[in-house]
Amino acid sequence: MSGVNKVILVGNLGKDPEIRHLEGGVSVARFSLATNEYYKDKQGARVERTEWHNITAWRGLAEVAEKYLKKGQMVYVEGKLRTRQYQDKDSLTHYVTEVVVDELTMLGGKSGGSGAAGASSNSATGDSTNGEAALQQTFRQEPELDQLPF
Repeated sequence: MSGVNKVILVGNLGKDPEIRHLEGGVSVARFSLATNEYYKDKQGARVERTEWHNITAWRGLAEVAEKYLKKGQMVYVEGKLRTRQYQDKDSLTHYVTEVVVDELTMLGGKSGGSGAAGASSNSATGDSTNGEAALQQTFRQEPELDQLPF
């Protein structure tokens, strides 16, 4: 039996996605996502703790991020945790842990995009929050043929 590597986050974008277009037409988007939790300290005061996550989206999801995601927007992200390493110009090794996105849903009020152009596959559902029509658009990364287990 193999292990499970699954991450689910709901948070707000810390900045607009940074998009790179690699050789062969492959796109990659990177952005930070803030998740907040609240608790009471010993004096009973409410304390907010923010955790920052590095998010990476490839191919169709990168194109969706480029078109529709903006700083401050609330999103649901589902994916897997990956750690990669690289060497800087001084030959020092650095490690970066990130969430590689498999599924992305835009949450909250009216967003800039309502279409699904560039998505691998999608489903949209309407929701109502505080009397405003909210749009939730879900995008999923299609598995690569060389990643299939058969």
